[in-house]
Amino acid sequence: MNPKIVWQPQPRQAAFMERPEYEGLYGGAAGGGKSDALLAEATRQVHIPHYRGLILRNTFPQLEALISRTHQLYPRLKGPKPIYNKSEHVWTWPTGAQIFFGYLRYEEDKYNYQGKPYDFIAFDELTQFTYSQYMYLMSRNRPNGPGTRVYIRATANPGGKGHGWVKDRFITVAPHSTPIESTYEVIAPDGQKLKVKRRRIFIPSSVFDNKILLENDPMYLANLAALPQADREALLYGNWDSFSGQVFTEWRNDPGHYRDGRWTHVIEPFNIPKYWRMYRGFDFGFTKPFSVGWYAVDENGKIYRVREYYGCTGEPNVGLKLDPLEIAKRIYDIEKNDPMFKGRDIIGIADPSIFDRSRGESVADIMGKAQIYWNPGDNTRIPGKMQYHYRLAFDEAGECLFQVFNTCKHFIRTFPSLVYDESNVEDINTDMEDHIYDECRYVLMENPIAPQEALARRIPEEDPLDLFKDLRRKR
Repeated sequence: MNPKIVWQPQPRQAAFMERPEYEGLYGGAAGGGKSDALLAEATRQVHIPHYRGLILRNTFPQLEALISRTHQLYPRLKGPKPIYNKSEHVWTWPTGAQIFFGYLRYEEDKYNYQGKPYDFIAFDELTQFTYSQYMYLMSRNRPNGPGTRVYIRATANPGGKGHGWVKDRFITVAPHSTPIESTYEVIAPDGQKLKVKRRRIFIPSSVFDNKILLENDPMYLANLAALPQADREALLYGNWDSFSGQVFTEWRNDPGHYRDGRWTHVIEPFNIPKYWRMYRGFDFGFTKPFSVGWYAVDENGKIYRVREYYGCTGEPNVGLKLDPLEIAKRIYDIEKNDPMFKGRDIIGIADPSIFDRSRGESVADIMGKAQIYWNPGDNTRIPGKMQYHYRLAFDEAGECLFQVFNTCKHFIRTFPSLVYDESNVEDINTDMEDHIYDECRYVLMENPIAPQEALARRIPEEDPLDLFKDLRRKR
């Protein structure tokens, strides 16, 4: 690089910065120059007096590291020099343009930006934010005057409380580097229906795209390679199915084994024998999704999730706002019309909170009017979590004690993305979309197995990709 040049994008950074889509996500692995790309992109419009940019991190310490990097870059840029205001966390250019730095530690912190428009908004490490924080800040993304480009950019590594929704929005919906278009219908005051479109894109990067870093620190590659398996897969290779903090690292979804059911927790549906026991789990939600799951238990105590009814609008963690009686009527119709349930006694297990009558008629009482009845489930959290671990463990033949029909899309979508809580490190982060997890947990606790039953099934933690080697039965 020319010593007079302060910073210039490397090829992959340039590919990200050249994209015209409204939303853009960059990264997926460590060392790809993600933060620098955001900091540089934010300066694109500082020649416009009314331009306002905003760069966000999850916590203030993280923000300080980002601001420290701007002190190495912004004062050395060509042209008039900006001034930094430490108390306001803002760089101001002689033109009047400004780039603000902020953080969203808690969900309600998003309201600190109410009424403040920003032409450019950037999220550094998007998986550390919630979906509602991201969408609320999108409402702040509007022009401060004529002539500015209004758009959003973000970076991310796999993992974190936002892993699930970021993966759904940017990663699994289309091949990388492919524009994703969404259409929204808006009804104008005169009743006219308007259709508006937005595009977004994911541009992957890794340390292999950052030649400058590898030249300056050849051993950084060794640092990433030496990480534990889950971290290595995520940070070195950008694997969105393996990441630090993932609760259920045992989870396997292998379409190649859907039919034989070996070494996979997801399988093809099959006819349930009439003599198997049948359960129905329930976790109530109104503004958040509710979850209903049906389970079959075979003669050996193995549990299968065979159907689900998930009360979600299609947006992550947003409920349908259905009252309990309406939910119960729909459950009744499902069980009346699905041949799998006809003629069976189905045992209902639910969150014990639905039996609360302290404020009048309970949710359980209301649902009983539609002939949908529940027993209170065991809501002990850590033992319930351990029941998952015990049942997910494979034995030497690739068999386990819990599997899910591949028609249960929402379980398959939400369960693998669960992460540990930062303050309660033995439990999951309840800010995530955990309603299916809870509903299923009640059914597992109704059919508990002992730890000894799972010891022989445990797979070596350090090499989960090599499932067929060195499996040892522990007694």
